[in-house]
Amino acid sequence: MNGQRIPVRWRFFAVLFLLSFLSYLMRQNIHVAGELMMPELQLSELEMGWIFASFIWGYALFQLPGGIAGIRFGPRRTLTAVGILGIVASGLTGLLPGLAFKSTAGVIATLLLIRFILGAAHAPMYPVQAAAIERWFPMGQWALPNAVSSTGLTLGAAAAQPIVAFVMVYWGWRASFYVFIPLGLGLFGLWWWYARDNPGDHPAMGEEELAAIEANREGLTQEVGFDAWKQLIRNRETLLLATSYFSLNYVFYLFFTWFFHYLVTELGFSILETGFLAALPWLTGAFMATVGGLTCDRLCRGLGPRLGCRIPAIAGLIGAGCLLYAGLYSTSPYVAVGLLSLCFASTQFAEGAFWSAQTFVAGPYTAPACGLMNTGGNAAGIVVAPLMPFLAQHIGWVAALSTGSVVALTGALLWLFIRVDRPFQPTTVAR
Repeated sequence: MNGQRIPVRWRFFAVLFLLSFLSYLMRQNIHVAGELMMPELQLSELEMGWIFASFIWGYALFQLPGGIAGIRFGPRRTLTAVGILGIVASGLTGLLPGLAFKSTAGVIATLLLIRFILGAAHAPMYPVQAAAIERWFPMGQWALPNAVSSTGLTLGAAAAQPIVAFVMVYWGWRASFYVFIPLGLGLFGLWWWYARDNPGDHPAMGEEELAAIEANREGLTQEVGFDAWKQLIRNRETLLLATSYFSLNYVFYLFFTWFFHYLVTELGFSILETGFLAALPWLTGAFMATVGGLTCDRLCRGLGPRLGCRIPAIAGLIGAGCLLYAGLYSTSPYVAVGLLSLCFASTQFAEGAFWSAQTFVAGPYTAPACGLMNTGGNAAGIVVAPLMPFLAQHIGWVAALSTGSVVALTGALLWLFIRVDRPFQPTTVAR
């Protein structure tokens, strides 16, 4: 390929990987900083749960619109615009509450609005990224880059735990919302400079690599017009994937929202110690996401997409459900952290299978299809963020968190009915 050791598609993906890493640096910080925000701003656990959920409301509600924007305006412009908006919203999270708005009601209203905007800004990231992967990678080689993208987000979340804990202990919780802004501006500038919407438009793309990317796509969903995405909301496989993804993300959001708090209040670790321990699930998840993507692509080549996506998805969901229960009821705090880390790793093992499956189903409509799937996934976060402290008040944190085991096993059962080998075929050609 013109003497290049690294294919252009993987260099393009490297920038997407960095944006995925950044995304979780900038969204995870509040779940660490919240330990100092709550006493200073006089917020209860339940109120903080609604603030956590406001991000997820924005994130979930703008998944499908974000995917639609991705196919209307292209990945390059879409991700640049929402990236800048997200950086501004992150900075305002540290600037406004308690300073510009000092009453408890004002603080809560401000944080609810800012976090909702931040969620909306982050929403297009993964649907648009999945669409870019569909365009830039050969047919059937989509699970690995989607899984490595999950590796990026888990590494970002892992890095955020100790960095934010360190920054807020020595410089206050507000500084934790400013520290990543220069990095964000630099990475989105890199994306604007290097990215192209289509691989054929990139000046470094060679004919041999482009031919490999465009080969063997005849049996996939064909492009018949922009408005054909509207039929996806009735597509059986997309709806089943969205429902099962709710189950996977139910467990994911237990870690995203309340794991740091659980380690401090229930297992008795200090904030600085928790900063490192809370990174362990994300680190193990980073490794297993890549393993899951490799496994899915290999199984798809050997067994076809139906079983190739189904096997790693079911294995990950069953593993997550069982390990979550074992970790929560362990008598040793350190063993609990280890088992819960493996639980989270199981969710990440399944990630690539979901995104690859939706790409097989939707083809050129991957962005809105993945937006719809991710809407289902992030509806779990809307439920988990306020539900956990509510249940904890009545039945305790361990019992509350263990509801994730039942939900994960239900998601595994749903995969028995998902037919990835049935591509979405629009019935009308939109004008």
